[in-house]
Amino acid sequence: MHRSHRRRKDAPLQRIIYKIVPQELWQEARAEGIFRGAAIDLQDGYIHFSTAEQAVETAQRHFAGVAGLLLVAVEAAALGDALRYEPSRGGDFFPHLYADLPLGAVLWEKPLALKPDGTHDFPEMV
Repeated sequence: MHRSHRRRKDAPLQRIIYKIVPQELWQEARAEGIFRGAAIDLQDGYIHFSTAEQAVETAQRHFAGVAGLLLVAVEAAALGDALRYEPSRGGDFFPHLYADLPLGAVLWEKPLALKPDGTHDFPEMV
C-alpha cells in the first residue's frame, strides 16, 4: 500500500516531539547508540512520536497502567526529511520518523511515573 509521505502545508510543525519508551528498551538504545524503535514502530515501518498536545492521550490510549516508562524529548529539526507529519487518530497529524532515531537529536529523557489511578505524571513539556 502506498502512502503519501509529504507533509501537509497546514500540518503543525513542532520544535520538540516526544516518544514514550519503556526504560529497558531505551537503555538498550543508549548502549547501542541508536534507537531503532519499539515493536509497533518496527511493525509499522516508522517511529511513532507525539506532539506535546498529543502525548498525554497517547499514554492513556497505549500505555495505561504501564510502569517503567520514559518520556523522551527530541529536536524535530535534527531529524530532517525523514520526519513526516501524517494523519492518524481522528485525522490529527502525528510526527512519524522514517529512519532510526539518532541519540544526538534527544534533548532529554524523564521518567513517566505511574499514578495510583493508572495514568502517568507528565513532566513539564517545553
